[in-house]
Amino acid sequence: MSEADFFKILLYAWFIIGAPIFIALFFFKAPYGRYSRQGWGPLVGKRAAWIIMEAPSAIAFAVLFFVGDHHATITSWAFFILWETHYIYRAFIYPHLLRGKAKHMPLSIILFSIIFNLVNCYLNGRWLFQFSGGYSNSWLLDLRFVFGVLIFLGGLIINRHSDMQLRKLRQPGENAYKLPSGGLFNLVACPNYFGEIVEWTGWALATWSLAGLSFAFWTFVNLAPRAYAHLQWYKEQFIEYPDERKALIPWMW
Repeated sequence: MSEADFFKILLYAWFIIGAPIFIALFFFKAPYGRYSRQGWGPLVGKRAAWIIMEAPSAIAFAVLFFVGDHHATITSWAFFILWETHYIYRAFIYPHLLRGKAKHMPLSIILFSIIFNLVNCYLNGRWLFQFSGGYSNSWLLDLRFVFGVLIFLGGLIINRHSDMQLRKLRQPGENAYKLPSGGLFNLVACPNYFGEIVEWTGWALATWSLAGLSFAFWTFVNLAPRAYAHLQWYKEQFIEYPDERKALIPWMW
């Protein structure tokens, strides 16, 4: 079997696997953060856990970029910069901005996340810089790329701003959860998740590929059920939580 054949099989299987996992995640809350619980293996500090989970995406994508046959164009560099802008922040900056009690994450969750990130990274990196045949510099003027990048950057801003709003809820040393408000938090429980879904939807449009679409699809698979769980948790913990707020998508769901 050639690598190209393996790539296609993995890509199609990745979509198929996502459907039952999406359903399952509405009944099973991944045991980290506010849903932490025993029985999922040794625990790792949350800051170290985030770095261990997210760093492989930043590093592996850089490797795939430089070993690929199609990385010399400005367009390829643009994709590389967009990806690394997200993952360098997520792996090496975001963990040090976390406040609150030094919670831990089960090693099993970390390992699952690493596997997901590496598969996702492989599919996108190999497509962009090898199997796509290369994106010419003229792609920079294609409306799919232009609007895709604008959507990506819009989602990135929403995600980062929402993260900062959550961080400001706690002063250094505080551990209690507080009710977030302001900005998109007045509309949905998890605007940070909404921003990330928007971000990778823009990526799918900019790359115009099944590999990019698989990333947007899996971002929704992972985050939509957790956003719904967060909404229910807020309603249980805060009697004053506004009934009109949705879980993830403003005014809709």
